[in-house]
Amino acid sequence: MNRRSFQSLALAASVSRIAGAADNATAAPRIKAAQIGTKHAHAAAQFEALRGCPDFEVVGLHEPDEEQRRKVEKQAAYSGVTWLTEEQLFNTPGLQIVAVETEIGSLLHHAERVANAGLHLHLDKPAGESLPQFKRILDTLTGHKRLLKMGYMFRFNPAFQVTFQAAKEGWLGKLFYIRGEMSKKISASDYDVLRPYKGGSMFELGCHVIDSAVWLLGKPSKVTSFARSFSNDGFNDNMVAMLEYPDALVQIRVALMEPDGGTRRQFVVCGNHGSCEVRPLEKPAMKITLEKPQGKFRKGTQDVPITDVPRHVADWAAFAKAVRGETEWSWKPEHDLAVQETVLLASGLPIA
Repeated sequence: MNRRSFQSLALAASVSRIAGAADNATAAPRIKAAQIGTKHAHAAAQFEALRGCPDFEVVGLHEPDEEQRRKVEKQAAYSGVTWLTEEQLFNTPGLQIVAVETEIGSLLHHAERVANAGLHLHLDKPAGESLPQFKRILDTLTGHKRLLKMGYMFRFNPAFQVTFQAAKEGWLGKLFYIRGEMSKKISASDYDVLRPYKGGSMFELGCHVIDSAVWLLGKPSKVTSFARSFSNDGFNDNMVAMLEYPDALVQIRVALMEPDGGTRRQFVVCGNHGSCEVRPLEKPAMKITLEKPQGKFRKGTQDVPITDVPRHVADWAAFAKAVRGETEWSWKPEHDLAVQETVLLASGLPIA
């Protein structure tokens, strides 16, 4: 833990304070940003959060698929947006950041264009199916001294922030077990969208909590994927992964046929002096158990009051500070690469 920077906590002693940054907009020049793609499941929400952040001037959006553009251009999330060609986007004077929100199969193609252009990159999850290409993108960004913001939505979740702090400050003792669950029930049309990706439910959803587990414990020494096709069509929609460490185990479970699975999504971190349980993950509810008082918490098991913050809002505010050089961006390329390798192995996919 002590080898990791927890600047994110310093960025927001209160995550709600970050989310309310619009009330305290500074005189710093706004950062010019644009987005490529609208097909990712998070595309609309990310674009709304980006547009709503006072640190950014959103210059426009490029949708490579003309039919998709006609489909979404009347949606509220894209109301009043300037639609750009790819050439117009990359030739925008002063452009600093591009968010890539295409379908998963196209993420790395567009991300590499952004990295080669010397721009900061937001890339939604998971980071494609080619680990070598993702590493090449990371190396290019590093060479240009540019930052990567991945679309893992729990990094600034306030309950996860408390969990990270509890682990970092040693309140929980030595960590020995983490459990993450990210299940839901999806429609037949959702299956059609996911079926081209061989990593199944773990690739689509397990990546979020794998990111948090690797943040706490680092890259695992061994990853084992267990996959079943409940739908009996060859698509792995019922998956468990075990991440092994010298002194700890991590269990990740994702099923796509679980009614009301969202309310049972959870992230549990256990140490020999305490534990944190976040369930559900959104709107987050949290319990902490401690062998002795720590910080503002007493000995024993207690509920943790959590102020909910909409997805993506705090992430963009923090990223703006890092881009301006006001703070350090905590999620280094080494972490993002370790996460992606773990996601692929947990999904039963090759890493070569």
